[in-house]
Amino acid sequence: MKAIIATPSATKEYLTKYQCMAKKGYGQNFLIEPGIVDKIARHAVISDHCAVLEIGPGIGALTQFLCRYAKRVIAYEVDERLPRVLEDSLADCDNFTLIMEDFLNVDVTCVVNELTQKGYDVVVAANLPYYITTPILFQLFESRSPIRAITVMMQKEVADRFHAKVNSADYNALSIITQYRCEVTPIMNVPRNVFMPKPKVDSAVVQFRFKEVSPLVDEDKLFALIKACFRQRRKTILNNLGEYLGNNKEKAREILEKAEIDAKMRPQNITLEQFLRLYEVSL
Repeated sequence: MKAIIATPSATKEYLTKYQCMAKKGYGQNFLIEPGIVDKIARHAVISDHCAVLEIGPGIGALTQFLCRYAKRVIAYEVDERLPRVLEDSLADCDNFTLIMEDFLNVDVTCVVNELTQKGYDVVVAANLPYYITTPILFQLFESRSPIRAITVMMQKEVADRFHAKVNSADYNALSIITQYRCEVTPIMNVPRNVFMPKPKVDSAVVQFRFKEVSPLVDEDKLFALIKACFRQRRKTILNNLGEYLGNNKEKAREILEKAEIDAKMRPQNITLEQFLRLYEVSL
């Protein structure tokens, strides 16, 4: 492996050499701590026959370690300045492929199925720009493709919501919807001072692994119900559900009784299992 990219000196060298300082519009913050990128890569590559889909390789700091541990790394990038940087920084990585395309436009199911048929365990890894974290994750969640794991760095505040527990301040509709579909595991917190340039917030790495879910559940209806119950966090579940049912508080009370949920509870006090029961009795 060439000299490690994720150091202050190497990062400055590549950025200066190719005159491609971080673009704010792309949400670029380059990792400059090799221990962190190594740990992310080790968690992302879950088997000895992994194909990694990386979103936004930047100048290759994380990519370099992914290439060390995975059989294949396929990276998607939109910054037209970066191919020549990556050609240099990852010159010794013969298992790396760069695709210049916005990942949001990729047919994820097609790509994952093709790699799976070739015998790879397909995983996703990324240091995601903050502004695009949720769209990217929900594209992956909704693809229904056999992705084995998704390991991503994101703004800590957003990460806290994804793995928040019931009764906590961060627990919301996003927490429940995500945890319905995935096992969500916090991997590590990442301080802002290990990036160049330094962002205004800290980050965190989270891993998602898909669960088996019932094919009988209409997810559109389930998720609409959950979102409606969190419409106003300060209101009771009775009031929020009543509004969702066309301002029919009596019907809401009846459904809550059937689901054995206290009408005075607030949405942040209700577990995923209780929301599933609420969905079932409201059909």
